[in-house]
Amino acid sequence: MSDWTAADLPSFAGRTVIVTGANSGLGLVTAQELARVGAHVVLAVRNTAKGEQAARQIGGDTEVRELDLQDLASVRAFADGVDAVDVLINNAGIMAVPYALTRDGFESQIGTNHLGHFALTNHLLPKISDRVVTVSSIMHMFGRINLNDLNWKARPYLAWPAYGQSKLANLLFTKELQRRLSAAGSPVRAVAAHPGYSATNLQGQTGSRFGTRIWLANNRLFATKPEYGARASLYAAAEDIPGDTFVGPRFASRGPVGPTPIRSPLARDGRTATALWELSEQLTGTAFPL
Repeated sequence: MSDWTAADLPSFAGRTVIVTGANSGLGLVTAQELARVGAHVVLAVRNTAKGEQAARQIGGDTEVRELDLQDLASVRAFADGVDAVDVLINNAGIMAVPYALTRDGFESQIGTNHLGHFALTNHLLPKISDRVVTVSSIMHMFGRINLNDLNWKARPYLAWPAYGQSKLANLLFTKELQRRLSAAGSPVRAVAAHPGYSATNLQGQTGSRFGTRIWLANNRLFATKPEYGARASLYAAAEDIPGDTFVGPRFASRGPVGPTPIRSPLARDGRTATALWELSEQLTGTAFPL
C-alpha cells in the first residue's frame, strides 16, 4: 500500500460529483480537492448560506444545492433536480447527539447517516454513471443492527450505540447495494470509506458541554487533520477498486490509505444487509430502481 494522497487524484474534468455535507470538515476538503482536479462539484448542504461560503473558499466549478437528509421530501426534491452525476459521495453525518427525531419520525442518527442517504442513492441511481461512496467509521465495530427497533423507540436511547448502529448500517447498505448492482448488470460500483479519527466539527456537537470538551481535547492530542481524513473518500471516489471495497488508513486511524480489512463480522453479514435494505425501503418509501 503506497502513501496515497490527494496529489495522486487523476483529472475529473468533465465529471460531476455530489458531496453531501460539503460545507465543513471532511466534506469540504473532499469537495475542494475534487474541484481542484476539474470536477463540477455539487455541494449538497442543509444550510445553503454556509454552502455558498464554502463554495467561495473552494473556488473552481461548484454548485450549492439544498439537501436536508432529515427530511425525505427534501431528499426527493434534491434528486429530482439532478440530471446526471458520475460520483455520489454520501459524506454528511451526525455523531453521538442527544435523542431527536427527523421530520419523518426516525431517530436522528440512523435517519441522517443511513436512511437519508439510502433514499438519496436510490432516487439518484438511474442517473449515476460511476460509483457511490458512503462514508462509514471505525465505530461501526461497536454497532449492532436492531431490525425490530431501528429507531430506538422500544429501548433506552444510547447516543454512542446509536451512532455505531448507523455506521454499521452504512457498510451493510454498501454491501447490499453492490450485490443488487451486480445482479442487475450495472457498471456502477458501491464502495465505502472511513477517515480514521479525524478532527471535524462532529466532535463539537455532542450536546454535552463536558463531553464536547473531552472530545476537543482529544482532537488536539490524537486526531488527524481533515486533509488526511478525507483521503479515504477521495481514494474511494477515484481509484479503480472493486465494488464493496472498504477504504481507510492501514492502522485504523493512521498510516497509508487504501483498501482495508477492518470490517466487523456483522458488517459482512449478507442476510442482515438484505433485511436492513428491505426495512429501509419500507421506512423511506424508496426501492432499488434498476
